Amino acid sequence: MNIIYLLIPLSLILVALIVWVFMWAIRSGQFDDLEGPAHQILMDRDEFDNRSSSDSASDDSQDGSKS
Repeated sequence: MNIIYLLIPLSLILVALIVWVFMWAIRSGQFDDLEGPAHQILMDRDEFDNRSSSDSASDDSQDGSKS
């Protein structure tokens, strides 16, 4: 029976700590974008980099012809 006097305050402290961490996570934006990182991992970076470099190369050739 004496253990109850220890377990009840410890459980209340633990619950308060969990609620505080959850509220901190909500305020700091941890749950704002749940799908973005999952989709970003599936995108192929090399394909994206090749497209952007070929686009900038074509822009450079067009700029040269205009001058």
